[in-house]
Amino acid sequence: MSYKKYYQGFLTANAKVQHFACHSHHYWPDVTRAAALQYWDDSARLVDDKWDYIFGEKVPKVQKQIAGILKLQKPEQLVFAPNTHELLFRLLSCFDWNKPVRILTTDSEFHSFSRQIKRLAELPQIELVQVQTLPFADFTTRFAEAAKKLQPDLVFCSQVFFNSGLAIADLTAFVTSIAAVCQATIAIDGYHGFMALPTNLSELEGRIFYLAGSYKYAQGGEGCCFMLVPQNNGLRPLYTGWFAEFGTLAAAKTSQVQYSKDGYQFAGATMDFSALYRLEAVLDLYHAEGISVAKVHQHVQQLQQAFLAELKAQQHPLLNEQKLLCADLQNHGHFFTFMLDDAAKVAELSAYLKQHGIHTDYRGDRLRFGFALYHDASDYDLSCLSLRRGE
Repeated sequence: MSYKKYYQGFLTANAKVQHFACHSHHYWPDVTRAAALQYWDDSARLVDDKWDYIFGEKVPKVQKQIAGILKLQKPEQLVFAPNTHELLFRLLSCFDWNKPVRILTTDSEFHSFSRQIKRLAELPQIELVQVQTLPFADFTTRFAEAAKKLQPDLVFCSQVFFNSGLAIADLTAFVTSIAAVCQATIAIDGYHGFMALPTNLSELEGRIFYLAGSYKYAQGGEGCCFMLVPQNNGLRPLYTGWFAEFGTLAAAKTSQVQYSKDGYQFAGATMDFSALYRLEAVLDLYHAEGISVAKVHQHVQQLQQAFLAELKAQQHPLLNEQKLLCADLQNHGHFFTFMLDDAAKVAELSAYLKQHGIHTDYRGDRLRFGFALYHDASDYDLSCLSLRRGE
């Protein structure tokens, strides 16, 4: 089945492009344009009263939509922010940095975390341990062993690693193995898993923080990220905004700063909610058309197989299955990563592909190809690679 009819705006604007950078910059369905205009119209119609409308109707609706996708029972424990870095830093601000803080993570976290945590690790009281994700076959075992040894205050790990596409096959078992050996606060970066891999957090609700957003596979564009917050966690973010007072504004004032009793305990301040409108429109579209995450995943798996067949036909010395980082195609992110020996060659190859209308992206020695609902396998054409077989 072709799903292109939902993406005519972006596809028409990029008619001569094979867009394999969708794991980074995903095309938006056409319904998001009307949603953006609706945000303008609602702002004009309601002016200051729009906040009551947004928090009274829009936010609860999208919370329920996300909760349905992730199999959550308490949608009110989801909090929104413009980016995951803001949510991450709010979580980090719960720890007392005047005392030793031990943090366990990996060497493959996205920049919103890795840059910030490396900067914090310059402080003498921050102890940072990064477990290598490769070799991946024993990663989860090695990570649990590191947790037992370090006894961290915070554990932060991705569901799908952005620089490889490698995915933790059983997230519940992974979290359980960590919780069995330490008492850490556990946070999972789900950005490359949400709306890509079927994800059931029902057994993890109340146990983990889970961060994701709409920029990638949720297809709503930038500006709408969210975090699942465990209920009754007892934390008091130092980095906090007035949205976090919702639910307490009518209470008797005390000298201590009060926090909302739900996920908005971790809220910030005034933000542009047009992205939430776009995300709502995408999720409405999926519901109306019967498009589940499982169907998206199945479609992408078929695309990945077609891509590998096309790649095999080219017999390229660098882009081939031997260079592909993959442990299990049935439990893999929606992009492929080829790890080469030379970062300069990767940059050159990506540029060459772009000259031939094939858009990819790369990080150091890794070249990435993403797959999306708006792809048809019949469109794949990598014949330009045959011109470079001898290089």
